[in-house]
Amino acid sequence: MELDTTEIIGQSTSLKEVFRVLGKVAPTDSTVLVTGESGTGKELLVRALHRNSSRCDKPFVPINCGAIPKDLLESELFGHEKGAFTHALRMRPGRFELADGGTIFLDEIGEMELGLQVKILRVLQEKEIERVGGTGSKKVDVRVVAATNRDLEKEVEAGRFREDLFYRLNVIPLHLPPLRERGGDVAVLADYFMGSFCRKGGRKKISFSPEVKRALEFYAWPGNVRELENIMERLSILTEGNTASVEDLPRKILDNLAEMPLAAMAAASVASSTGAVADVSSLVTPSASLSDTAVPQSFVWPTLADLQKYQMNLRDFLDNMEERLLREALEVAGGVKNQAAEVLGIKRTTLIEKLKKRNME
Repeated sequence: MELDTTEIIGQSTSLKEVFRVLGKVAPTDSTVLVTGESGTGKELLVRALHRNSSRCDKPFVPINCGAIPKDLLESELFGHEKGAFTHALRMRPGRFELADGGTIFLDEIGEMELGLQVKILRVLQEKEIERVGGTGSKKVDVRVVAATNRDLEKEVEAGRFREDLFYRLNVIPLHLPPLRERGGDVAVLADYFMGSFCRKGGRKKISFSPEVKRALEFYAWPGNVRELENIMERLSILTEGNTASVEDLPRKILDNLAEMPLAAMAAASVASSTGAVADVSSLVTPSASLSDTAVPQSFVWPTLADLQKYQMNLRDFLDNMEERLLREALEVAGGVKNQAAEVLGIKRTTLIEKLKKRNME
């Protein structure tokens, strides 16, 4: 059976690895813990998990544990009996009952208080719930999938999350990588969102100038896919003409290039490989002019022949190159991450993410 991931746009190696694990775990009833930064699309991934499971014709019931007041969350999850508290004028089933036979998605479970975590643990162990104000228990058949943007292992160490619940939830860990680690997916998503917003707005699809494409590629996307989607909506409304230029981009994207002195070199590389004269002035900051980053004549750029020689695709080649540079930078810096990040011209947080991805910490 072919995996249905129609709502998740992308074709990067890291996303394909997520799909590979998804394909294996979806047909099972195992509990899954989805981790990832805010805006990476965790709910879309969980919906795909349900859609590809044997429970796909049963309810999918999401609940954001961080968006509901703590004193109401228990009632939302387990329901309540009439008269259980003020304004409980009638019996009301909770999300677990509504999801019976299907999947319940506990989003942002890291926000849940310890007292309620105990009751979630009981549901996982006993497969039964008790309504607020009730005197008996009720069996439920649900698959539990949880998600968080927090590091739950650190939360356990800090005493803010129960260790036993963490291990019950973390049967199958599924990590959704941030957008900055998804390679060419930025371009794919930008094109998809722009096409969608232009259709909704009844206007011709807007294309991107080469400078805009490079700016989007270099930006770190702290808000991930959600931030990219918002910016594409903005461009679809504010761009005059049919091509978005650098001037149309938010200031924060352009300011981000100040931390990337190699931007001009990359732009020059594109220009030389295509025979075009690229206007890189908007991508070069005063502290990093094109002359500062000029490529020595003795430098030899990799070619397609190199990829074929070593039987590597572009992503593998770039990953291999990046890993070699990361190791060399750490060696030069004596293992001090701040100094290694400075040598590479990237943020320390970016370096740490790259090291985590490669298990190099």
